[in-house]
Amino acid sequence: MKLKIKKGDTVEVVSGAEKGKKGAVIAVDPTALQIKVQGIKVMTHFDKKEGQKKTEGFFPYSKVKLVEKAAGEKKKVAKKKATSKNA
Repeated sequence: MKLKIKKGDTVEVVSGAEKGKKGAVIAVDPTALQIKVQGIKVMTHFDKKEGQKKTEGFFPYSKVKLVEKAAGEKKKVAKKKATSKNA
């Protein structure tokens, strides 16, 4: 399945505890259909050397909707066929 959401796009969460929040996509896992969004599903991890670290976690692709494409992406433009007027 091809995902419509790419890294850098802005998305909005449509279900779950983070409903209504918006953020930029950090990472996409197309095989598991999961994405990471900046500032959403923040988890705390404790490391003995570094201490506490807060990172975003993956969550299902189906819980978000696309709000805005990343800047710099070009849309496909259909080319029109030239019609010749031989009268």
